[in-house]
Amino acid sequence: MSDRIGRHASEDLGETLVMPAITGDAEPLQVRPSTGRHASREAARQPSEAEPPAAELLTESLTEPPRLPASNGHGSPNGHQPPGDRRAEPQLPDAAASQDGPAAERRERQAGKGGRELRLAWVYPDLLSTYGDRGNLLVLTRRAELRGFDVVAVEVKSDETVPADGDIYLLGGGEDLPQILAAARLRTDGGLQRAAERGAVIFAVCAGYQLIGRQFGGVEGEPVAGLSILDITSGRGERRGVGEIVADVDPALGVPRLTGFENHQGVTQIGPAARPLARVTLGVGNGNGTEGAYAGNVLGTYLHGPALARNPGLADLLLSSAVGPLAPLDAAEENWARRLREERLAATSS
Repeated sequence: MSDRIGRHASEDLGETLVMPAITGDAEPLQVRPSTGRHASREAARQPSEAEPPAAELLTESLTEPPRLPASNGHGSPNGHQPPGDRRAEPQLPDAAASQDGPAAERRERQAGKGGRELRLAWVYPDLLSTYGDRGNLLVLTRRAELRGFDVVAVEVKSDETVPADGDIYLLGGGEDLPQILAAARLRTDGGLQRAAERGAVIFAVCAGYQLIGRQFGGVEGEPVAGLSILDITSGRGERRGVGEIVADVDPALGVPRLTGFENHQGVTQIGPAARPLARVTLGVGNGNGTEGAYAGNVLGTYLHGPALARNPGLADLLLSSAVGPLAPLDAAEENWARRLREERLAATSS
């Protein structure tokens, strides 16, 4: 939720913190808008040898892939567990251990084609997309392609139906009124809830994070019904969190320290069916010393930046939850991500 009082901190600041300048002939990756169908991303032109590919400025990761906890298979969050599923703690599971769910279905579907397909859905970018959150889609696309996946990405506008066959669904941040409208349309559509029930991966940022919960605060702080995909309840706090945020991730997820940018006045309480994503060392986060929440294959956070460009280990966690264990990337492919993380973490400690 974003407070309607005042305006967001400079978007220029938010962008320059996380997106190095693109020079020369290098062009950013393009994801074509869709009209209800999947649209494949066009490949960027190759830059000169003196310049790193533009996509690498956003899409590099840590050398070590995330170490995911053991699991009996794809989880279904918050009251949607299938019969017999009695996990003691919510966790993003190892999709390779699953004998059913989206990953297994895709493996079977692709077995005769000789390819590996990954379907990404960016939900309501016309309502929910602030502070470079589209970068999360670019990062997942790039990191999956570097590992040999055929990525099919779709931008689902707010007047379109949420597709049923996505592997990973992404939601970004937004202002109060667009957030309320997005929640209402998603409740009516029902596609995102059905995706969660079948174990698809969902990654939601800021306003998107709040609206996948049970309730969030409206324009005047009034309660607005969410999607009840994640067991959280959000409202309006006394102070606004603006600036850099650093948080240590739940050790069960095996992801390095998070760095990001926050701009919100929301406070979020986590219910018993979810777990805090991280513990704040700098910034506000949920407002109680924690940051974000996760359960099953659903993960939410207040981090912009974009979050996955700053935290490629988190990006790999989402990918591995959808497709199974990932091969590590070459050190050269991780160079820009390493430099970006070092820069931002050093800035917060000075």
